[in-house]
Amino acid sequence: MMDKVFVGLAQIAPVWLNQSATIEKVCSHIEKASKQGCNLVCFGEALLPGYPFWVERTGGAKFNDEFQKSLFAYYSSQAINIGNGDLEPITRACKENSIASYLGIIERAHDRSGHSLYCTLVYIDKSGVLQSSHRKLVPTHEERLVWSIGDGHGLRTHRLEQFTVGGLNCWENWLPLARTSLYAQGEDLHIAVWPGGDHNTHDITRFIAKESRSYVVSVSGFLTKEQIPKDLPFYKDIIDLMPESLANGASCVAKPNGNWLLEPQIGKEDLFIAELDHQEVRKERSLIDVTGHYSRPDVTKLIVNRERQKIADFED
Repeated sequence: MMDKVFVGLAQIAPVWLNQSATIEKVCSHIEKASKQGCNLVCFGEALLPGYPFWVERTGGAKFNDEFQKSLFAYYSSQAINIGNGDLEPITRACKENSIASYLGIIERAHDRSGHSLYCTLVYIDKSGVLQSSHRKLVPTHEERLVWSIGDGHGLRTHRLEQFTVGGLNCWENWLPLARTSLYAQGEDLHIAVWPGGDHNTHDITRFIAKESRSYVVSVSGFLTKEQIPKDLPFYKDIIDLMPESLANGASCVAKPNGNWLLEPQIGKEDLFIAELDHQEVRKERSLIDVTGHYSRPDVTKLIVNRERQKIADFED
């Protein structure tokens, strides 16, 4: 097992709300990260096919509104159905390039009727095997108008050389019990994915690192008004409502002592690479290990339900 690993932070824009074109872009960055020696490459929240930036700018809370229903229907058509094999080009790219990946997707869940949408973080190992799919526990504010609540099934960690890696979506990184569920599984490399924005990543990245004494990689998406595809069916209806910058990036990496390894990178698309040394984790864990020697399970204990929630059990 190697003490050092290289992690790529793919701070890129989707081809917004275009599933096939965004998949091509993701695959190209998987290959690029592999060629630059990365063991793991990470992408932002909801990158595939994109974050629903229109909701707060178009009156998304209007009930039974024909325009909002049409927007949702189009979003759903571009979402990922894992059961139908929509991720196969990406799992194949990971296998062919021998690299693991965390990727934020919008999932059209085949096990929940196939029409409700979930903000899902998938982990694919270097053999191209989908090891976990974590549906965001609680969508944030206006996200609840388009995304469904998830469950604990994907609260899992994975081995990556000497490291144990886990991840959460956006504001669920603020949930102390969700974080603890990963810490308790030995997590020492935490991946936090975001739609993009320095207001999100600047404080919490270093906070989680200091709390957990782990490396924390915050990877963000990116999107400008100019990058919104002009062939979107509703382009003319929304474009004048959009700001010049919808997501400015701010991907970053904090060391296990809370200091910056990579400060927030703002205002550009790029692949940033960080070298992580597991020895730094072991050094900091001598001071505090919040689910190890600095815990009292006889006093406080967390129970985590990792059952995939479903509406029916069929007995044939």
